[in-house]
Amino acid sequence: MSSPRLSADARREQILDVAINVFGRAGYYGASMNDIADAAGVTKPVLYQHFDSKSDLYGALLDEVGARMLDAITKATANAVDGKEQTELGFQAYFRWVAHRHDEFMLLFGGTARHDGEFSGQIRRITEAAAAAIAPLIAVDIDPDHRRTLAHALVGLAEGASRRLVGLGQAFEPDEIAREVSALAWAGLRATHRVT
Repeated sequence: MSSPRLSADARREQILDVAINVFGRAGYYGASMNDIADAAGVTKPVLYQHFDSKSDLYGALLDEVGARMLDAITKATANAVDGKEQTELGFQAYFRWVAHRHDEFMLLFGGTARHDGEFSGQIRRITEAAAAAIAPLIAVDIDPDHRRTLAHALVGLAEGASRRLVGLGQAFEPDEIAREVSALAWAGLRATHRVT
């Protein structure tokens, strides 16, 4: 059960990466700290040096995965020249993330965290952060509250499509899905007008 000596930060990152896979496949209630320690090649005491409990580890994972998702979208849209390109690039980054990071998607949106009282508030904050990141990219002349509502609608659109794709259990072409969903979203955004 020995693994190479790593710095505390590197060990923590290694545990988080392994735990994403374990929780992503087994869910919160199906995974144990023993499973995670075994998969990481560490002892339980080493695991508990980094995380006080299974819920502490799971909460840290939700934050980490949410940050990774938002980072992918933010980086992809940073140099877009207009609203249409921002929409396309944002959906492309998101669906690439889903296609290549099923376990991370399942961790955030697979059900356990969303419906568990202990973690549902954290998922809402991550969803709110995603909408807050998207809202400034909505390049239409509307008031800020309306813009935030539309940003939440776009988050829901992406999540709903992803649930279906992941639920089918088949590989999908993320750029193709992104083109279709972004075309739908952009057509809707172009038709949006200020609510009076």
